[in-house]
Amino acid sequence: MSTSKYPFLVPVPPRAPRVRPSRLARWIGRSILRIGGWRVVGELPDVPRLVLIGAPHSSNWDGVWGFAAKAALGLDIRVLGKDSLFRIPVLGWALRALGVIPVDRSRASRVIEQAAAAINGHDAFWYGLAPEGTRKRVERWKTGFWKIAKAANVPIQTLYFHYPDKIIGFGPMFQPGDDPDADMAMIRNWYAPWMGKTRGTV
Repeated sequence: MSTSKYPFLVPVPPRAPRVRPSRLARWIGRSILRIGGWRVVGELPDVPRLVLIGAPHSSNWDGVWGFAAKAALGLDIRVLGKDSLFRIPVLGWALRALGVIPVDRSRASRVIEQAAAAINGHDAFWYGLAPEGTRKRVERWKTGFWKIAKAANVPIQTLYFHYPDKIIGFGPMFQPGDDPDADMAMIRNWYAPWMGKTRGTV
């Protein structure tokens, strides 16, 4: 997609997963970003499968700006949601339209297996989640995203929210190694400069 008309967006590379083209969805996404004064910066990876992490996650507004950017770019980014939410017909339809996949969260190991299987079961699949697992400040990030990337043998792509400048930024990719604690510390340290709506990550 050319972004010459939309300087607040970035180009989408050929191998990144895309949703079915929808002028209305992209117009809504662009309009929300433009009205809110937000822009997307950085470089999207030309990688078909990865785990995408977004932080700091300190407000429900993160979802508004994040889904607006997703729609504006036409990216197909999937996230997992509680299967119980899908039992409500209208809500279930809306969640699926936003790229949310129902999952049984009763067992953490099962969630990791399901996510890894979903990634490897598609030619192109970006799986997104918030590594903090909550809007509150936490001392330790959840390791689920690292375990999923390791199990699926895919890289971890960083994405950050920086509210002072109204930026959604794509940062570097990390390939998970053999030391999860070292990887988590390195990734969290990279997020240190960025500030969410109510807090940072450190």
